[in-house]
Amino acid sequence: MLLLLGIVLLLGLGAREMVGPFVPAQQVPISLSPAALPLYTLGTVMRMLAALVASLVFTFTYATLAAKSRRAEKVLIPVLDVLQSVPILGYLSFTVLFFVSLFPGNILGPELAAIFAIFTSQAWNMAFSFYQSLKTVPADLDEVSRSFRETAWQRFWRLEVPFAMPGLVWNMMMSMSGGWFFVVAAEAISVGDLKIALPGVGSYVARAIEERDLAAVGWAILAMAVAILLYDQLLFRPMVAWADKFRFEQTAAQVVPRSWVLDLFRRSPLLNRAVAPIAAVMRKGVRMRFSVAWSRKGGKRVSFTGPLINVVWYALLLYFGSYMVYRIIGIVGSALSLHDVRIAAANGFLTLLRVAILIAIASAIWVPVGVGIGLHPVLTERVQPIAQFLAAFPANLFFPIAVYSIIEFHLTPGIWLSPLMILGAQWYILFNVIAGASAFPSDLREAAASFRIRRWRWWRDVMLPGIFPYYVTGAITAAGGAWNASIVSEAVSWGPIKLSASGLGAYIAQMTEAGDYPRIALGVIVMSILVTATNKLLWRPLYVMAERRSRLG
Repeated sequence: MLLLLGIVLLLGLGAREMVGPFVPAQQVPISLSPAALPLYTLGTVMRMLAALVASLVFTFTYATLAAKSRRAEKVLIPVLDVLQSVPILGYLSFTVLFFVSLFPGNILGPELAAIFAIFTSQAWNMAFSFYQSLKTVPADLDEVSRSFRETAWQRFWRLEVPFAMPGLVWNMMMSMSGGWFFVVAAEAISVGDLKIALPGVGSYVARAIEERDLAAVGWAILAMAVAILLYDQLLFRPMVAWADKFRFEQTAAQVVPRSWVLDLFRRSPLLNRAVAPIAAVMRKGVRMRFSVAWSRKGGKRVSFTGPLINVVWYALLLYFGSYMVYRIIGIVGSALSLHDVRIAAANGFLTLLRVAILIAIASAIWVPVGVGIGLHPVLTERVQPIAQFLAAFPANLFFPIAVYSIIEFHLTPGIWLSPLMILGAQWYILFNVIAGASAFPSDLREAAASFRIRRWRWWRDVMLPGIFPYYVTGAITAAGGAWNASIVSEAVSWGPIKLSASGLGAYIAQMTEAGDYPRIALGVIVMSILVTATNKLLWRPLYVMAERRSRLG
């Protein structure tokens, strides 16, 4: 009860700090005193938790619609590719003024802008993971569910969500770490002449970099480590232990993950009695039997999948797509020339080359490591908080080392700033591979051992096919994360020293700082086109192959 009361009180205190008066010209300056960090950390934790809840709601609705409807899938998945490719500064450039004007004179406007920015660094990864799981539900389980005449609603909550839960939990952890990676840009908002610094770890880090205060950077790292440890112990470790019961296998695992918080809650009679009514309502909701009502004409069911409906649907898409292209050209075209387009495209292909090389290197390193970790639950428990911390480490905190090394050793920024892009993105691959290896059925591992399948054949015929859907999800989101990270990695600063590498990330960052909205839009459009084309030509065929090979039965 003390633990619960403490959490409730902290959440209440954080919520009170997020509502109050706000005047851009009279903002309270961010203090670099270590004594201010606990309250700043609480504010950041609240924003990230709110963004995580919003991401979960988005995942259950958006990804489900994309997986269940072929017409919706043809639109929603490419849209998700575009949304993933838009950098966080691109969202802030066009949404911060909207949120500030929505609540004039109130801090809630900037707070919602920051939460939305963090949401954009979390939601796409979770949606891709849930979509991949829904598309790869084993056929025999689906047939059993239908043989019991369960409605679509019941199948969703009793089969599909449980089947997707182990991978979704790991991607929630990765999404939270991704939010930490971009927290500086989300809390220290700078778009043209509008500058907003919300009390939080991100704005604290931004002020420390501006002041070149290494001690403050160290305090920020410590605060982040404490926050990530608390998130791991109080939220994610219990979720991993709880979700383990949903693993798809016919034999029991020899070692199962444990959580002292989950054990404490399960053994508390008072807590069990308190949540019993809520659990009963949820169970009743899952068991409800209702389905979509079909219109009938002449006693026969009307078909909603005929060729006429397809023609109308695609005609509407073509109309609205053409209209949006026309509006974008009308708004942006008058301020830009063909020379601007060539510059943005050249920068885009340079960043594309960096992303491709970095994803290949990260895959070669982290796929074997992730499999080794995921197959050993004890090792997974120990590595989980460390991986979360490393994934959450913002690239901004490496700016002092990067700037000093490049200047001291006369290095080329275009090459040596590139590793900063993969710092946060590589963990998407690791986390998804760990999730895939953890969910790999024990009976299949035992069968491989009984047939004495070893070494290269074990990788080729057993493990790589088993984790392939998870790897594709991780690689897609890692590529999107690398594109996003290019915004903060291709243009870095440490105090008055500024270094820039040629690339689309640096281009968008420079245009955002100058408040040049037409060129910001041009950079975002070029980035979206490149990411969408890569997903369509490379990752989507791999997704289809993963879906085909994973559906058993």
